[in-house]
Amino acid sequence: MTGPVIKDLVCLVADKNIEQAIRALLSRPQSFEIREISFDLYVHPESDPACSRRAHDFLRPFLNRYRHALVVFDLEGSGQEHLSREELEENLESLLAGGGWGTRAAALAIDPELEVWVWSRSPHVVSTLGWAGREPDLTSWLTQKGFLAENEIKPERPKEALEKALRMVRKPRSSSIYFQLAQRISFRSCTDGSFSKLKLCLTRWFSEAKQV
Repeated sequence: MTGPVIKDLVCLVADKNIEQAIRALLSRPQSFEIREISFDLYVHPESDPACSRRAHDFLRPFLNRYRHALVVFDLEGSGQEHLSREELEENLESLLAGGGWGTRAAALAIDPELEVWVWSRSPHVVSTLGWAGREPDLTSWLTQKGFLAENEIKPERPKEALEKALRMVRKPRSSSIYFQLAQRISFRSCTDGSFSKLKLCLTRWFSEAKQV
């Protein structure tokens, strides 16, 4: 009799938008220079606060079914905004380690929220958000409205900027937008701390040179 199939990765995320973004990113193993991996994604029904405090409880039943675990949530809305991203991740990783995952799990607290991953100068952002061919262009509009400082790439309030930009073009906000952006945008130059950590974890766990 064969035992249960062990998959590479289980991801616990705070909402559907993050779920779609991570799903799209994990479908691009070559961009991360990793092998193709098997994974499952779960959305915690209690969103960011539960992910940041009780992810170890949710993931306990999966201990022997996955090689690694990843928890992804927004710092904004977690109820622990008084902590830095690094402090919050370290606290949760200690709980995960104590819950049986050891060094096989990692936490990503996106500061301040997922939308900070969205913004770049890529033309895919312009087209996906429905701004192609509009005047003023998206960058100029963001600057005029006070969302974007001169010579900056990412708005200081990324979620508010995204929602306002979509309302301007009468485009409904949906999780599919995050999937499309994560599928298309090149992220080699992305310097966001949580995204850099995602790349580091995936490379460490699933490097093309590493054998299962």
